[in-house]
Amino acid sequence: MNNFVYDIPVKVYFGENQLGNLSTELKKYGKRVLLTYGGGSIKRSGLYDEIVAEVEKAGMELFELSGIDPNPRIESVRTGVKLCKEEKIDVLLAVGGGSTIDATKAIAAGSCVDFDPWDFFSKRTPIEKALPLITVLTLAATGSEMNRNGVVSNPETQDKIGIAARALLPKVSFLDPTITYSVSKYQTACGSADILNHIMEVYFNMNQDLFMLDTVMEGLMKTVMKYAPVAMREPDNYEARANLMWASSWAINGFVNGGKQLPWSCHPIEHEISAIYDITHGLGLAIIAPRWLEYCLDETTVSKYYQYGTNVFGIDPSLKAMTVAKKSIEMTADFLYNTLGLTSTLSEVGVKKEDIPTMAQKACGNDIIHGFKDLNQKDIEKILEMCF
Repeated sequence: MNNFVYDIPVKVYFGENQLGNLSTELKKYGKRVLLTYGGGSIKRSGLYDEIVAEVEKAGMELFELSGIDPNPRIESVRTGVKLCKEEKIDVLLAVGGGSTIDATKAIAAGSCVDFDPWDFFSKRTPIEKALPLITVLTLAATGSEMNRNGVVSNPETQDKIGIAARALLPKVSFLDPTITYSVSKYQTACGSADILNHIMEVYFNMNQDLFMLDTVMEGLMKTVMKYAPVAMREPDNYEARANLMWASSWAINGFVNGGKQLPWSCHPIEHEISAIYDITHGLGLAIIAPRWLEYCLDETTVSKYYQYGTNVFGIDPSLKAMTVAKKSIEMTADFLYNTLGLTSTLSEVGVKKEDIPTMAQKACGNDIIHGFKDLNQKDIEKILEMCF
């Protein structure tokens, strides 16, 4: 196994009524705070008023940037950077799901440089510093509240690109499961699919690593499969919302990676779909993942599927490995499309087959994704065709 470094210094306030600590944390970072959020849901729920009260209690001056879209746009980032520079913002406060947090991470970095923040994405310009960021999570999905990653779209170029840097780690994150009670069935389903795929991208890996980490990932996947349906049926079930929220953070904060270093496969493919068609990220992953699993299955990878099928789904271990593997893929698809009720094909969300070559080419960057199974452009085209 490979050596690795794990260092995620994010302070987390987890549980109900933890927002009362926000003022204490905010005032550690200055006097002027920029609040970022999406639509009007935080105002309808009363969360906005709680946030404003905490900012006032901290004795800070409040500025706002609203309207951050799902699949956040670079224009929102540019607007936020301009505001931070003009108003000399000291700390950023992102209230929302992954889209808001990701955009705010880019704003935090862009506020510390003199060039266009899109350079971080398109030119891979290193991110060396960023304004401090505090988050209040409203949707369990991307894990952005506890990691160094962010993804932003550029509609003009039809690109959706990720960045990662230690400077983007939130200083503090507030995770109150009761805030997610108002999340719709659909968004709960999409968020759960996103969490599940974050784990699968690491789990399906032929590199030998710590047995302990595989068991943690299996536990996380079983947690999502157990509690996502409960949260959809009973939106105010605290146990279900809490388990999904904490699973979301630990699925992609780097802990389960251990020494595994292979690049992900489903995410770069999905990013090209949502870059053009602006579909919900978790939905795109749900459509792709079972087809990717099917495409990657062969005699060299079957042992991982056998482990997955017997340990996560409880499939009879006395069955042949290939039988278990195929059944595990069927059960994964059944969970995503029947239990969660998500759309199962790209055609149903308006994707056109003529865009497959372009999406596949951009997903692998004219090269090969050296992931669980090496994928070149033709491989990705075949996977996308399987999704129709």
